[in-house]
Amino acid sequence: MDLIREKASKIQLVIFDVDGVLTDGSLYFDNQGQEYKAFNVKDGLGMRMLMDSGVKLAIITGRQSDLVTHRANNLKIPPELIYQGCADKRVAFAELCAQTGIKPEHIAYVGDDMIDLPVMSKVGLAIAVADAHYSVKQRAAWITEKPGGKGAAREVCDRLLEAQGKSDALLAGYLA
Repeated sequence: MDLIREKASKIQLVIFDVDGVLTDGSLYFDNQGQEYKAFNVKDGLGMRMLMDSGVKLAIITGRQSDLVTHRANNLKIPPELIYQGCADKRVAFAELCAQTGIKPEHIAYVGDDMIDLPVMSKVGLAIAVADAHYSVKQRAAWITEKPGGKGAAREVCDRLLEAQGKSDALLAGYLA
């Protein structure tokens, strides 16, 4: 875990997949075809704290959903860092690198399925959620203890904050 901690200390941008990472991968539809997703509030707070500490967040997802836009707005992730409907996530990744000026070795990617592998192979810290596809776990530097949509994002955020020495200051802000 020392190598992971070292890599985590240098992360400036974290990219999250949505379905299977920020959600448990379930898709709910009502009789009119309206889609619903469940997001974890603790994941959201961890993401806000990470952004407040100066780490940028982005989303690259293969699906297109107004729910993702709404959740990203709720978390205050800038719209230009949200990529939806990406069949080839490498294109969005290249745009993110160019737009932010952040080098791949300073980027973490959190994924769960094979569509995430092309970007995971390019970043400094490839992270798979606990219930990721086995091929993703085999290629990840770090596998979370929590599954997607059930605290995996919070776990990532907490560990990055710890590795960057920012946890104590954030905690002190809540205790003041």
